[in-house]
Amino acid sequence: MSQKTRSAESAGNGAARRRPWDAQSLALVAVFAALIAASAIVPGIPVGSFGVPITLQTLAIALTGLVLGGTRAAAAVGLYLVLAFAGLPIFSGGRAGLQILAGGSAGYIVAFLVGAFVLGLLAQAVIRRFAAKRRAVWFFLAATLVSVVVIHGFGVLGMMINLKLSWQAAFVADLAYYPGDILKNIVASLAAVAVHRAFPDVLVRRVKAA
Repeated sequence: MSQKTRSAESAGNGAARRRPWDAQSLALVAVFAALIAASAIVPGIPVGSFGVPITLQTLAIALTGLVLGGTRAAAAVGLYLVLAFAGLPIFSGGRAGLQILAGGSAGYIVAFLVGAFVLGLLAQAVIRRFAAKRRAVWFFLAATLVSVVVIHGFGVLGMMINLKLSWQAAFVADLAYYPGDILKNIVASLAAVAVHRAFPDVLVRRVKAA
């Protein structure tokens, strides 16, 4: 076999390994979109008068990013948002439609997509660099970093824009969500470690093929 033929076959095999959307990926995107939607069914805990309840959705978003990686996590959240904006009552409190972007929750909802993608990229880095016994801590640190910078950052910005709050008032209102998010990040990190242990090719195989 000539060198040219071997190179062509190698390139073809590499292209096959790098195929981003196989049946497993599509199924996982659908499953995690459904998980995010299901997490909104659990009644939220009202906080203050800003209309932004404490829900389990941030737990589902964190788990999605930690398990699926950046691209697939963003796709799962994107699918969920498209269905909710189209009219399915799968936002917290059974809400639906684009009008939710005019409320106090808008920043958090936009942050779901960005946060899942960023956390997914960080999860890929953790999988590459750390042994299984260390991943829970690094998953938690990554999830907490994304929570503080992305989820809460966008949330504060959304309240400033839609509720006309000062940044100080929005920041103080947002502080109420920190204790719950820390607890949810712990749960998501432990759950993600368990998933990767049970199904080691869910993310590792895709990272190696990248």
